[in-house]
Amino acid sequence: METLPIDPAIAADIAADIAKFETVLAQFLAGEIDEDVFRIFRLNNGIYGQRQGGHNQMVRVKVPYGSLTPEQLEMLGHIGDTYSRGWGHITTRQNIQFHFVPLEQIPQVMRDLASVGLNTREACGDTVRNVTGCHLAGACPFEVLDISPWAEATYRHFLHHPYGQRLPRKFKINFSGCATDCGQAMFNDVGVVAVGQPREDGTVEPGFRVFVAGGLGANPHAAVALEPFTSREELLATIEACLRTFDHYGNRDNKLRARMKWLLDTMGVDELRRRVLKERKTLMASSTWPGGIPPLVTERGDAPAGIGPGATPTPVGTPVTLRLGPGSSFQRWETANVVIGVAKGTVSAYAFCRLGDITSDQFRSLAAIQREFDAEVRVTNRQNVVFRDLAPDQLPFLHARLGAIGMAEPGAELARDVVACPGADTCNLAVTQSRGLADAIGVALDTAGLADIGGVRINISGCTNSCGQHHISDIGFFGAERRAHGRSAPGYQMLLGGHVGQTQVEFGQKALRLPAKAVPEAVVRVVSRYAGERAAGESFPTWLERAGGPAVVGADLKELDTWPLPEDAPDFYVDYDETGPYVADVGAGECAGT
Repeated sequence: METLPIDPAIAADIAADIAKFETVLAQFLAGEIDEDVFRIFRLNNGIYGQRQGGHNQMVRVKVPYGSLTPEQLEMLGHIGDTYSRGWGHITTRQNIQFHFVPLEQIPQVMRDLASVGLNTREACGDTVRNVTGCHLAGACPFEVLDISPWAEATYRHFLHHPYGQRLPRKFKINFSGCATDCGQAMFNDVGVVAVGQPREDGTVEPGFRVFVAGGLGANPHAAVALEPFTSREELLATIEACLRTFDHYGNRDNKLRARMKWLLDTMGVDELRRRVLKERKTLMASSTWPGGIPPLVTERGDAPAGIGPGATPTPVGTPVTLRLGPGSSFQRWETANVVIGVAKGTVSAYAFCRLGDITSDQFRSLAAIQREFDAEVRVTNRQNVVFRDLAPDQLPFLHARLGAIGMAEPGAELARDVVACPGADTCNLAVTQSRGLADAIGVALDTAGLADIGGVRINISGCTNSCGQHHISDIGFFGAERRAHGRSAPGYQMLLGGHVGQTQVEFGQKALRLPAKAVPEAVVRVVSRYAGERAAGESFPTWLERAGGPAVVGADLKELDTWPLPEDAPDFYVDYDETGPYVADVGAGECAGT
C-alpha cells in the first residue's frame, strides 16, 4: 500500500486558511462582518449552511479522485463521532460530508482533518471543486494511462490557484483512464479521458482527449471535445486555459446562467475552442504556467495497469447484465462486487455502502481492514468503497471482515445500489426526502426478489438540480411538489434511459410523474420488465429502445399516477422519513445546484 506524503506547501496553506477562518468566524460572531460576506467566505472553505438554520453546518471534505489512507479513514470516524451524527456520507463527487456540525467547532474540525492531509478548502463555493477520477484507475485492464497521479497533480495545482477563487460559478474537473469513462468525464466543466494517438513509426502515443462545458443541473449539457488529442506535456496548461477562459467570459450577473456550459450556448463550440486554445498558446508567460509533465507524474509514473498473464479482463464500468444465482454469500458477493483482470493477477473488491452512508465505527473498521490487507482504498462516484491491489486468496477473508461490519452485501452496481443526494433531510433546495425514497426502493426491490438484478442503475435527486445525478441513470427521479385534492404532496418526475460511457452521454428522458409513495412500485415494474424481456447480455438502454422508449414504458405505468383522497390514504401526503403533512419548504440555496 503506497500512499502520497502530505505536501508541505499545501499543509502550510491549509494551516493559514484555518487560522484565517478562526479569526473571521470570531468577527462574524461578534457582528463585525456582514452575513453575506461571511457566507461566501464560509463556502470557499467548504462549509455549507443547512435547512435547519441556526449554526448547523454541513462540512464537505475533499477526497481527490476518491483516494483515502487508513489514517484518514480513522479521522473521518473521529469527525463523525465528535462533531456530527456518528456517520458520514459519500457524495457522487467523491467527497465525504458531515452534517449538523456546530459552526463554532469548524476550526477544530479543520485542524483535525489537516493533521492527516485532508481539507475542506474549495469543496464548495465558486471555486475549482474536488478533482474526481475513476476509482479503478491504476487497477483497470482497459486504461490507457493511470490517471491517479494526474488527478493528484491537478488537485495540487489548482488548490489556492489565484484564478480558482472567485469564479462566475463552480468549476468541476474529472478524469477517466479510458473511453469506458467510469469517472464520468462527459458532464463536467473539464472532463479528461486518456486516449492513444498513432505515431508515424507505428507506435501509439498515450495522451488525453479533453472535453469541456458539460454539466447536469436543471439543464443538462453534454461536454464537447476541445481537440482530437492533447499531449501529456500540454494537459495541465490546457485545463488552466479552460479555467481562465471561464473566468474571463463567464456570466457574473446571473448565477443561473453562469456555468461553463452556458458559454458553449452563447458563443458556440468553435468560438469557445478558439478562445481556450488562444489562452493556452501564451500561458507560458504566466507565473502559474504548470510547465509540462508535472514532477509528481514523472516520479510516480502513469503507466497503465495492463492485463496480467493469463488474466481475462472483466469489462470495467459496464453494468454486468446478470441476476445473481444461488450460491454461498461469498460466491454471490464475489460475482457482484469483485473486478478481476488487472496486472499481476490482483483484484479489486467493493464494500457496499447503503445510501452512501458510513458509520464512524465502519470508518475505523475500514482503516483496520486496509492495513491488514495492505490495500488501496477509494470511494466511488456511486457512493461505495473499493479495495484495490488485492490478491485472489485474500477475497474470502475480506468478505468475512466486511460481513462483520455490515458492508458485504452483494449490491455494488446491482439494482439495490440506489444513489441519492441528501435531499430535504438537510438541503435548503430539496423539496423531497430523496434518501427515504432510496431506502424504500431498496426494500421494494428486495421484497420483489429483484435487488440482485444487474445492468440497471437508479439515481434520485430531491430537486431538479441533479446532485443525485438522476439525468445519467437508467432510472432517474427528481423531486417535485404536487397538488392533489387541494393539498400539497411529495412527488417525483421519472426519467428513463440515461447513461454515460464510450465518451458519450445520453440524458434520461421524462417518462411520467408519480406520487412519491408510488415510486417504489414503478421501479419494481420497470426492473421486472427489463429482467424478463431482455436478451442475453442486453443493456438497459438497448432494451428501453426496443420496448418503445421512455414515453411508451412510462405510459404503461400511468395508473400509478393517481392520488387517493387524503382521508383514504393519508400517507400519500406525508413524505418519507417525515411524520407530519408534506410542506415544500425551500430555503435560500447556497449552491444553486447548477
